[in-house]
Amino acid sequence: MRREKRGASTYVFDPIRKAWFVLSPEEFVRQHLINYLCNIKQFPASLLSVEKQVVLNGQNKRYDVVVYRDLKPLLVIECKAPFIGLDEGVTEQALRYNLILKADYLMVSNGIQDKIYKGQTLLQDLPEYTNL
Repeated sequence: MRREKRGASTYVFDPIRKAWFVLSPEEFVRQHLINYLCNIKQFPASLLSVEKQVVLNGQNKRYDVVVYRDLKPLLVIECKAPFIGLDEGVTEQALRYNLILKADYLMVSNGIQDKIYKGQTLLQDLPEYTNL
């Protein structure tokens, strides 16, 4: 993860958005997850979309990460800071985004704990991209 100090703030380079962002706790989780997806689980970086807007019930919202296959959302990921528990509310937030995106897989992560779903089934681990 490329970081640099600017005054009192630390910035991190996002290789997907190709820009520098303040290294907040949530951004730290998001960047580690992007690294994990691309380098461990072999997800093509070109198929990841980060922090894009969706309209939900007339309100503008932003998802954290969406992975595509064949131009359709495959995996929706909601990232939270490490001190945020992955309670039902966090999963419901990701599910609301998925009402629009209609991905087969859903993941919520706080960098300490991950929950991965295929439909309503909770998976033990996220499969590699080629196995999704």
